[in-house]
Amino acid sequence: MARALRSAVDRDNMFVKIPAPPEGLSAITQVTSEGISVNVTLIFALARYRAVMDAYLSGLEQAAADGRDLAAIRSVASFFISRVDFEVDARLDRLGTSQATQLKGKAAIANARLAYQAYEEVIISQRWQKLAGLGAQPQRPLWASTGVKNPAYPDTKYVTELVAADTVNTMPGTTLAAFADHGEVTGNTIRGRYHDARRVLDHLATVGVDFENVTGQLEREGLRAELTVRSYGVDLLRWFRFLWAAGVAWDRATRAEASGFAGGCSWLASRPGRTGGSGTGRGRLRRSRLLAGCMRRRCVRITRRDCVPWRRHRWWC
Repeated sequence: MARALRSAVDRDNMFVKIPAPPEGLSAITQVTSEGISVNVTLIFALARYRAVMDAYLSGLEQAAADGRDLAAIRSVASFFISRVDFEVDARLDRLGTSQATQLKGKAAIANARLAYQAYEEVIISQRWQKLAGLGAQPQRPLWASTGVKNPAYPDTKYVTELVAADTVNTMPGTTLAAFADHGEVTGNTIRGRYHDARRVLDHLATVGVDFENVTGQLEREGLRAELTVRSYGVDLLRWFRFLWAAGVAWDRATRAEASGFAGGCSWLASRPGRTGGSGTGRGRLRRSRLLAGCMRRRCVRITRRDCVPWRRHRWWC
């Protein structure tokens, strides 16, 4: 599938998503060795993250042995954030003790900071330095699921508390807007806080929260076919709806369409209760609303044949 996607899209900046659980590790190595850039997703546990980094390095080593240009291979490792606090906080609430309450909202940040510590350990290793000397690019930590689920927490919590070099933060539209409005960057908020992060996880164990069980449960939930496929499918469907509304063939899309799609998603996220196309604005705003309305609609039906992008597709509304 990764080979087919690379051939069909044929863009240097395309990343193929591969889940991080054990079954995906060999695929990460194989795809990387063939020069295909990878976004490793559904990472919750530190042990799994270390395995993902090892799989990426193994892929780079194989690519180097095959004479490939390592500088052309990219990767990110998507480490999920807010889902961790959501699950841990629920368990702390069930415990109901004062010690448990004091730990609410701390697990996700602590877990991510320790993941960055693991990344730094790999970057200074001799194994990585050898690959870097051949032009290899680091697998950057990507903070995913950074929208705040608990309204009691600051709405930029998972952005301002996870600032460090070489990281990526994929903020949902509402979080991006909040950060643009009142977010503050006070420098690196990860490095030098590893001891405190470890203490948080130790205290969770003390009060009775099995953090390994938490991350295992989240991984299993993320792998449920009906949830994962639906999430990816809806995103892809919105993109094709957008291109259809804009009158652009899927293989002719440019950065201009990508920018318009991102703007439509942002507008849609900021107005969850409204449909697009009913406003009286003009120009780009009106177009954004129309396209966002198209992206929102759930009445579109696609046949199996029509899901193949290089063949004819139809839209029934």
